[in-house]
Amino acid sequence: MPLDPSRVVSRLEELRSLTGDVNGEQRVAWTETWAKGRAWLAESLADLPLDVERDEAGNDWYTLHGDSDRAVLIGGHMDSVPNGGWLDGCLNVLAGAEVLRRVAEEGTPPVTVRLVDWADEEGARFGRSLFGSSAAGGSMADQDELRKLVDGGGVPLPEAIAAFGIDLGRAVDARSQLESAAAYLELHIEQGPVLESLDLPLGAVLGTFGVERWRITWKGQAAHAGSTPMEQRRDALAGAAKLALAIRDIARDTGDGAVCTSGGVVCKPGIVTSVVETAEQLLDQRHLDPGKLASMLARAQELSRGFAAEERIDVDWERLWSIEPILFDDTLIGLADEAIREVAGSSHRLPSGPLHDAAEVARAGVPTVMLFVQSLRGLSHTKLEDTRPEHLELSVAALDRLATKTIDWIATG
Repeated sequence: MPLDPSRVVSRLEELRSLTGDVNGEQRVAWTETWAKGRAWLAESLADLPLDVERDEAGNDWYTLHGDSDRAVLIGGHMDSVPNGGWLDGCLNVLAGAEVLRRVAEEGTPPVTVRLVDWADEEGARFGRSLFGSSAAGGSMADQDELRKLVDGGGVPLPEAIAAFGIDLGRAVDARSQLESAAAYLELHIEQGPVLESLDLPLGAVLGTFGVERWRITWKGQAAHAGSTPMEQRRDALAGAAKLALAIRDIARDTGDGAVCTSGGVVCKPGIVTSVVETAEQLLDQRHLDPGKLASMLARAQELSRGFAAEERIDVDWERLWSIEPILFDDTLIGLADEAIREVAGSSHRLPSGPLHDAAEVARAGVPTVMLFVQSLRGLSHTKLEDTRPEHLELSVAALDRLATKTIDWIATG
């Protein structure tokens, strides 16, 4: 059966109907809707001669055995953010499934080919991204921090994943899945405006930004909103507001694609008739250069202490998660460029600001590369996320060519 990129687009539409609503996709990890999408994927591959397993971290593996145990991995994730887009993560998996089907129909490949659906790439429920891939890649070192995480309803992470048969203490045993990995490939929507601004459908990814993600807690004093003079207030929200504005200048001053985001502030007591006593603020900072990323963090922490003094409040910083910048494999980047030029005529190399499971695999020492396909208006993590159907089909064709080139490279290397 030849490759059919249009089938991937149809399958994406089918998945959207199955797990989305008027607000967008709802496949948040560790929920029944997510499980429904994963079961649908497994059913679609049931006719192929694959070994199927779920590892200790909840990652789903579909293995087509080849003449060699050395394996080319194609990966993605079926989970989404709440009210998410119809392409983020699932395009990777469904395009990989189409490539796997094409390879399987041609007989036994010279090397093993594996499709992986990583568990909880987004971190939407507990704020901890790349759960499954970090377990397999070996960077899930401090499980004490994970055990403290709770969702918005107060459910601890270990309890939530146990409902899906996952024991947090054994999640790191998923590392065995990468023992035979010789290369890792991942297709993804760009989630940004660069390719569209260049009028190009596809690009080869150089690597992923490093990330610092923190919870900042500001503590002041609750007081009656009607009787407390402005100059006597100890308003925790004032510190958070000042920092939310200041980080924009930090990003601009750093340059080279630096980004800083204050993604959420929760105020207590959270009523309009009281001065805010406690404000919990989430901060995300990203850069491709580790030195500049460290400087951005240090500057934000310094400014927060100054704002706390100005407002006569306290401030405390708690690291939620961090990752170093990751560069992808030069040989695979070259193969990706070739594949893109063959199907689209021209290619462009660019870094990735968003996080991806590919970074965890690369950090584990597996040669890795990503392909990006253009995102309309640069939008993602929203129901407005979109890519032209013809570009989606080109991306599937490019992934297929890249897979063929990589299989040949590994088989003859």
